Amino acid sequence: MCGILSIVGGSPVEDIRVLTRRMKHRGPDEFDQHIFPDGSVLAHERLAIIDLTTGRQPIQGCQDAWVIHNGEIYNHQALRDTILKGHTFRSHCDSEVIVHLWEEYGPAFCNLLDGVFAFVVMDRHSFMAARDPIGVKPLYYGFDEEGRMYFSSEMKAIHDYCYELKAFPPGYYYTPETGFVKYFKPEWEDVEMAVEPYDPAKLRNSLIRAVEKRLMSDVPLGVLLSGGLDSSLVASVTKRLMDEEGKPLHSFSVGISPDAPDMVAAREVAEFLGTIHHEVFYTIEEGLAALPRVIWHLETYDVTTIRAATPMYFLSKAIREAGIKVVLSGEGSDEIFGGYLYFHNAPSDRDFQEETVRRVLRLSTADCLRADKSTMAHGIEARVPFLDKEFLKTAMLMEPAAKRPDKRHGRPEKYVLRKAFDTPDRPWLPHHILWRQKEQFGDGVGYSWIDSVVAYTDSQVSDAEMASAAERFPYNTPDTKEAYFFRKVFEHHFPGEAAARTVLKWIPRWQANTDPSGRVADQHEKHVDDLLNKNKKKDTVTI
Repeated sequence: MCGILSIVGGSPVEDIRVLTRRMKHRGPDEFDQHIFPDGSVLAHERLAIIDLTTGRQPIQGCQDAWVIHNGEIYNHQALRDTILKGHTFRSHCDSEVIVHLWEEYGPAFCNLLDGVFAFVVMDRHSFMAARDPIGVKPLYYGFDEEGRMYFSSEMKAIHDYCYELKAFPPGYYYTPETGFVKYFKPEWEDVEMAVEPYDPAKLRNSLIRAVEKRLMSDVPLGVLLSGGLDSSLVASVTKRLMDEEGKPLHSFSVGISPDAPDMVAAREVAEFLGTIHHEVFYTIEEGLAALPRVIWHLETYDVTTIRAATPMYFLSKAIREAGIKVVLSGEGSDEIFGGYLYFHNAPSDRDFQEETVRRVLRLSTADCLRADKSTMAHGIEARVPFLDKEFLKTAMLMEPAAKRPDKRHGRPEKYVLRKAFDTPDRPWLPHHILWRQKEQFGDGVGYSWIDSVVAYTDSQVSDAEMASAAERFPYNTPDTKEAYFFRKVFEHHFPGEAAARTVLKWIPRWQANTDPSGRVADQHEKHVDDLLNKNKKKDTVTI
C-alpha cells in the first residue's frame, strides 16, 4: 500500500516531494521516483507490506516501462508461474506483475488481476492508468493549464495545480489513445441475471476463500472488530485460518465508553474466538476536535462517512502504535446483502436488487473511501474480503427474493449470510451475535457520539448562514447545519467546485427521515431507543 503520484508531461515543481509529502501518511516507509526524458514522472511513497527488501517502487519491467501501484495483487504468483513465466522479474513484489502484463498485452489486462489497485504504468511512448473494479483503492486525476495530466492516490497532492479534477472511475482504465475504457463488466450489473438459488455452503466457502487470499502479508496482521455481523464473521474466518498456521490474531475495537454497544459485542466475540483483543477509547471532545483533520484525510463532506470515520481514525492510530500494519474489515456486506435497515422498505424484489447493485457500484464514494483513508491516515492497510470479485459474483447473482429481508416471516437483514454461518456443530460466532441487528458504525461506538456531533455542528453554523447555503454552495447544497459545517471545513482544505464535485452524498431510500443514521429507520428495534435514552445520560458532552 502506498501513495502514488504521476504527472504526464513534466512536473510543475522542481522537487516532486513537495507534492507527495502531502500524503506521506500513506507511505511512511520509503520514497522513490522515476523521471522520463520528457519530464514525465512516476513517484511513490511506500508502505511496505509484501517483499520488504526489494519491493521499492517505481518498478521497472523487462525494458523501459515502469509502474507505480497502490494495492495488492493476490494472484501475482499464479501470473508469474503461467502467462508471465517468460519474463524476468526484478523483485518478489506483487506490484511488479502489472508492468510485465503491460509489456505482454498492452492495456487490455486488468481483468487478469485479482486484487485491488490504482496504478500508472508508463514507458517512453505512452502510459496507462487504472483503478480496481469497485474502487477499493482511491485514485484522482486532473489537468493543469499547461496541459499536463495528473494522477494521485489522494486529491490533496494535486488539487491546487489542477483546474479540472475528478475521481478516477472504478472498473476503468485510461490511455491517451483510447480515453477511458470500462473493463469491468460483471453480469450482475444486469438485475435480470440475479437468478441463482441460495446455496449456504457455496456462499460460506466463497467468503472463506476471499479471506484466505487476503492473509498474504510479510508484516503483522489483525482484524477490525465492531461486534457486528460483518466484522465478526471476517474475524472468525481469519482466526480459523491463522490457527491452522499457528499464528496469533489481534483484534481491535473502538468506542467512547466500555458499555458502548459495539464494545460489549466485540469483547464477547474476541473472547469466543480467542483473539488478542485491544479496546480503544476516545472522548467526544477528542472526536469533535479531530473533525477538521479527519475531513482533510477523507477528502469528503459526506455526513455518514465523517461520522463513522472519526472513531475509525482513532482506532487506526492505536493499531499502528500496536505494531500492526494490515487489518481485515467488513466493508461491503451491507451493500451486497441489503443490510441497511431501509432495505426492509424496498417495494419489490427488483427494487431491492437494483438498490444493492447501485450501492455496490458507488462504494468508492462511501465505505471504501472511509475504510481506506481513515486507516491510511496512520499507515494502516485495510483489506475487504466481501468485495472480492468471486465473492461478489456468488452473492450478487443470488435471487433477490432470498436476500431481501422480511421481519414478518422471521428474515432479518442479511439473513442468507447469517444462515450460511449458522453451523451449531462448530459455531463460527455466538448465536445472538450472529443474529444481532445492524448498527451504524457511528452509532455502535456510543449513541451519544452522533448526537454530540449534531449538537456541536449546529452550534457552529448560524441561521443566517444556513438560510444562504444555496448561494455559498450552489452545488450539492447542504440541507442541515451538520452538513453545512462539514462542507465549510472541506472547502477550507479543498477550495473550488472541482473538488466539491468529487463527492457524492449518501441518502437512504424508502424512509421518511433522510438522516443516514440507521436508528431512524422504522425497523430499528425498540430496545435501541431505550439504549439511546440510557446512554445519553451517561456520555453526552455539554457543548
